[in-house]
Amino acid sequence: MTTALPDWVTTLSSALDGRMGLELLEASAERVVGRMPVTGNTQPYGLWHGGASCVLAETLASIGASAHGLPDKVAVGVDLNATHHKAVREGWVTGTAVPLHRGSRVATYEIVLHDDQGARVCTARVTCQLIDRRT
Repeated sequence: MTTALPDWVTTLSSALDGRMGLELLEASAERVVGRMPVTGNTQPYGLWHGGASCVLAETLASIGASAHGLPDKVAVGVDLNATHHKAVREGWVTGTAVPLHRGSRVATYEIVLHDDQGARVCTARVTCQLIDRRT
């Protein structure tokens, strides 16, 4: 069963998300879930690229932090930490971001990425600064 995404999510799509094949599955301040295909996001050895893990993690955390900041603030990443646990050669990498801290100026999310078999691929932590929305 797929949950309908909120309308505000469409304003957060980027060219990088499209090039990497990001599919957003769920989005709220409490939980963000998305996935990317391994194909097209590999390093020279044919393995899922660690940079792709970082893009997925930061995107999911930024969406969660943006949801938290609505309607007056937007989120910009200021810190990213990622530990890569396992190589992936095919399929999809799915990430789930949950908040560790949601304040008035800063939001921090933990993101767990896993492969199609449910094995943990990467654990990341992203901190976003919440800034006033410029109109």
